[in-house]
Amino acid sequence: MPKGFSLHIGLNAVDKNNYAGWDGALNACEADAEDMQGIARSRHFETKLLKTSHATRDSVRTAIKDAAKQLKTGDFFFLTYSGHGGQVPDLNGDELDKLDETWVLYDGQLIDDEIHQLWHDFAPGVRGLVLSDSCHSGTVTKQLANAAALRGMRDAAILADQRAALPRYRFMPAHTALQVYRQHRAMYEAIQKALPARDPTDEDKDQPKASVLLISGCQDNQYSEDGAFNGLFTGTLLRIWNDDKFKGAYRRFHREIVARMPPTQTPQLSIIGEPNGHFLRQKPFTV
Repeated sequence: MPKGFSLHIGLNAVDKNNYAGWDGALNACEADAEDMQGIARSRHFETKLLKTSHATRDSVRTAIKDAAKQLKTGDFFFLTYSGHGGQVPDLNGDELDKLDETWVLYDGQLIDDEIHQLWHDFAPGVRGLVLSDSCHSGTVTKQLANAAALRGMRDAAILADQRAALPRYRFMPAHTALQVYRQHRAMYEAIQKALPARDPTDEDKDQPKASVLLISGCQDNQYSEDGAFNGLFTGTLLRIWNDDKFKGAYRRFHREIVARMPPTQTPQLSIIGEPNGHFLRQKPFTV
């Protein structure tokens, strides 16, 4: 029988000492993580939950690496993140917008190149599902963004920026992002330069052997909305899932979520690694 392991990350704040005095306060990210863990348990996953101060760079990386050591061909790793999304300068030239996307963890950002590389630790044939309810999350597993999509979403991103005070969005303010990067530039550049080189002209080269499906909260140049009880993306997903009453596979699941989202926040479905049609045709969260 296949084995399922899940990791659920939710941060309602970050450590001011590592983010230029910014606490990154949010409302519903821990609730998102708990609700996604609830789905995982109902679908017979072994689960782990990391909330706020426990969701550090080391703890997240260690939990993913531990899952990679345990899971074999045919097994399933389910990974969810709710929190701020950030961006840092792209150093290896594989981003059309010249920005790497990040997960804003408690003590520092986890860069999309790192997330991509972590998937290389998984055995061939492992199924991976990532749900990222965070800003700038469209390619956080590292599939390259489409240039036309980036142009088409520019107005939506500007509109979200103008409305950022109300409702609350899960992004690091630009002035904070600049301060954080300048204060910790040596660390982030060292992380990026230590990763294996990738050919930005060949998206299919150096892919993990696992099959990794991402459903993001928004596009790379959009913002994900926080909420009173859940993030907008997670809350919509929960309503579509409807306590396991949803009928269909992943593409339908994604389409129905998108249909209920505003034009300023468009969840993306993308796949990296080995193609796996059987995985795509399964009901979501099927071990």
